[in-house]
Amino acid sequence: MMAQTGQVHSFDVLIVGGGPVGLSLGIALARFAPGMRVGLLDRRKLAVPKDSRASAIAAGVRHLFEAIGVWDGMAEGANPIAEMKITDSGTGDISRPVFLDFSGHRGPGEPFAHMVPNTASAASLIAAAQELVTIIEPGAVSAFTTGAAGGEVVLEDGRTLSARLVVAADGGKSMLRELVGIRTLSHDYRQSGLVTTISHAQPHHDVAYEHFRPAGPFASLPLSGNRSSLVWTETPETAQALLAMAPEDLAHRIEAAMGSVLGSVEIVETVQSFPLSLVLAHRLAAPRLALVGDAAHVIHPLAGQGLNLGLRDVAVLAEVLVDAARLGEDFGSMAVLERYERRRRTDTALMAFATDGLNRLFSNDVAPVRAVRDFGLSLVNRIDPLKDAFITQAAGASGAKLLKGIAP
Repeated sequence: MMAQTGQVHSFDVLIVGGGPVGLSLGIALARFAPGMRVGLLDRRKLAVPKDSRASAIAAGVRHLFEAIGVWDGMAEGANPIAEMKITDSGTGDISRPVFLDFSGHRGPGEPFAHMVPNTASAASLIAAAQELVTIIEPGAVSAFTTGAAGGEVVLEDGRTLSARLVVAADGGKSMLRELVGIRTLSHDYRQSGLVTTISHAQPHHDVAYEHFRPAGPFASLPLSGNRSSLVWTETPETAQALLAMAPEDLAHRIEAAMGSVLGSVEIVETVQSFPLSLVLAHRLAAPRLALVGDAAHVIHPLAGQGLNLGLRDVAVLAEVLVDAARLGEDFGSMAVLERYERRRRTDTALMAFATDGLNRLFSNDVAPVRAVRDFGLSLVNRIDPLKDAFITQAAGASGAKLLKGIAP
């Protein structure tokens, strides 16, 4: 459904941002709060990406996708992560002993994560949203004001959108977060993330590899066929030099960085680079406004949990809003939004500081530090209950009904 140009468009909930987080929230509210008028605004026209990148989807988020009816459209191209091997290496090291090895199943036939092509997830989410939600596209926010009954978003083209609740799902540089003055804790890692898709001579057997190297982690995540998604952390200077290399030379560097565990490598997708930083909003809610996804938190990608963290926001916020609507409460009030904030604050902070700490611990080549951390990894590898706890946390299937596949 498309909103027509006019004076004012009114909604119960207006979501600003048409990425996976915003789309998932819109679909969840439309499905589980019948009669709720949900609008979704994006700066661009919603479109399926044209690249072959993929994202790690944890078991809890897969349950959410199943509950809102979009997983079937993603499942065909999805590849399970059956195991994760973690290694640590210093400058010039040839061998890469495995210090930590996770079996990736929470139970029989249930891996803790799948790699899902972004094309498949976007297509499934957009198709569902277009059937259930009023889409306003394209439209850029220029102002946001609040009153006793709701908030108003003014667009650059002069249109005004009003809602009892506005949800900021507009990314790490959120305009809405800035307009209401929510401060952030931020840190520039002085690292760049290189992302691409590779093919390789040897099968990956559904195994993900996380190589900790002095400049930062280097992860390969299994895709369908003999392909893997690559996330490579380097200094900005080294990243620029790598981007300037001929594809065949860069492929050799990738193979060497992987320790040749998957044989010869070919780059099959344009290599992209982006700066890495930590951004944590001091608050997840303000009058008539809730923050979700990257608008609320941006974390280091070493654990592949950024998108999953945002979708866990969706599961909790949807549950809080649906419950409030059933009780006849003003679901845009601070009393309701503070419930969401309380439930998400601990998980968000723990994940942010865990990834930050791991990156600081492993992104160095100091011999005594390496000895201690490798001993720690080896110790964890021998304690099954501790390994199970790590897998449970990575699966992210607790904290909200939707993460268990249960309608709120």
